[in-house]
Amino acid sequence: MATVDVLNSAGKKVSETQLSEEIFNTPIKKSVLHEVVRSQLVAKREGTAACKTRGMVRGSTRKLFRQKGTGNARAGSVKSPLRKGGGVIFGPSPRSYAIKVPKKVRKLALKMALSSKVEDNTIYIIDDFNLETIKTREFVNVLNALDLSDLLIVSDAEEATLLLSSRNIPDVKVIKTEGLNVYDILKFKNLLLVESTIKNIEGRLS
Repeated sequence: MATVDVLNSAGKKVSETQLSEEIFNTPIKKSVLHEVVRSQLVAKREGTAACKTRGMVRGSTRKLFRQKGTGNARAGSVKSPLRKGGGVIFGPSPRSYAIKVPKKVRKLALKMALSSKVEDNTIYIIDDFNLETIKTREFVNVLNALDLSDLLIVSDAEEATLLLSSRNIPDVKVIKTEGLNVYDILKFKNLLLVESTIKNIEGRLS
């Protein structure tokens, strides 16, 4: 098992914790990570782009002029895509961009993402933030003590103290164990886990 130091809000080591080999030491495959991250990103697309075809455009279907004898090209109705205000050829229509990824693959990718942080030595454990009130300044003091930036924080605290204290700081995001995902882990350089979340993560992925 990998051993990681547990720090306090002052940035000092208070103990050590063991990380499960099954979860935090999984061989990394970039193709699996790419597949899951791609499915997360395309799921954010609304897919509501649309335009009117010639069948949807409002207008008369009367033939504009006779077929022969005018010297002009043969013309149909004013709704023709060739005319101003006519329908659009092969335009976008509402659709879903979702890519289905098997549950086992998503679970494996999450293990790989966590393992990549252990491999890069960019995973940190804190016992507790000890924020008594909603104060961004106090939260910044903790980050300065830990010497961390570009940070994803995983905490299961029910109170909104941590979330509200951190929301104005760029490159810092706070999520719960249930919201832990591959994209966020890889997006941020550093990963900070509150010690109490480790058992929840291992329980979710074991």
